[in-house]
Amino acid sequence: MDKPVAHPSSAAERSDPSGLLDTLRAVLAPLARLAVARGVAYRDVDELVKQVFVDAARDAHRGVPLHRAVSRVSVATGISRREVTRLVQPASAQPARKSPANELFARWLSDPRFRARGRPAKRLARTGPHPSFQSLAESVSRDVKPRTYLEELCRLGLARIDEADDSVELLRERFVPAADESQMFEFLGENVGDHLSAAVENVTMAPPVHLEQALFADELSLHSIAAVRPLVDNEWRELVQTLAPLLQGLIDDDRAAGRPQDQRLRIGMYAFSAPMASPPPADDGPSDHHPHK
Repeated sequence: MDKPVAHPSSAAERSDPSGLLDTLRAVLAPLARLAVARGVAYRDVDELVKQVFVDAARDAHRGVPLHRAVSRVSVATGISRREVTRLVQPASAQPARKSPANELFARWLSDPRFRARGRPAKRLARTGPHPSFQSLAESVSRDVKPRTYLEELCRLGLARIDEADDSVELLRERFVPAADESQMFEFLGENVGDHLSAAVENVTMAPPVHLEQALFADELSLHSIAAVRPLVDNEWRELVQTLAPLLQGLIDDDRAAGRPQDQRLRIGMYAFSAPMASPPPADDGPSDHHPHK
């Protein structure tokens, strides 16, 4: 027998005393700026929001037959039964396609066989035995020609061919291809989506299950922000150099041991700076103000 669904019973309960709506506004505002900047119409975003609300409500009522789930979802989301019925129909969307260069680039950065003095090899012979770009490509897949991988890396601005000695030079150590906007959007969705999922699960589960912390400071100058940025970049490089080979080794060990490889992990780091909403008053003389800690 279905359990009754709880509903807010008073205006006070519907007034969001926890401030969740303010949190949602803070999360949605940057996405709205991105949509407006790229000409995405509200009606398209509205359709997406309705779909993800329905998906979330369906997930909260797993195992409930569809004919009864429609009512549950409608009550949980406030979306009409007619719209819910339309949105729960099986979709024919194709799974998102990943860049064919993704795994190869990650292996170049992390596989110990293609690293020198703790860093990824900056240059590989284009063809020939290990270590070469050809052997790197073949270590990922023999179904894709090394030339195809190479053309994709070059197109994304991650590598270039040096015709003088027929070698391939690594141009960057971050897979954020500036020349491919669709790939950048894909990474934005995956990185921010996982970060937000970690934060949401931490506030909906007890105890928190994911690392999700931040260090923040106010009352800095632009000069100080510029001084901090290279330090943050260096911390990220050191983290990658430590964890990338470790993770690749674990993947290879799991594969060799025949363990089910059905788990994924994303480790991220970000830094953001912007003007303060309410700048502190100018210092016109001695005062009782002290820097916060």
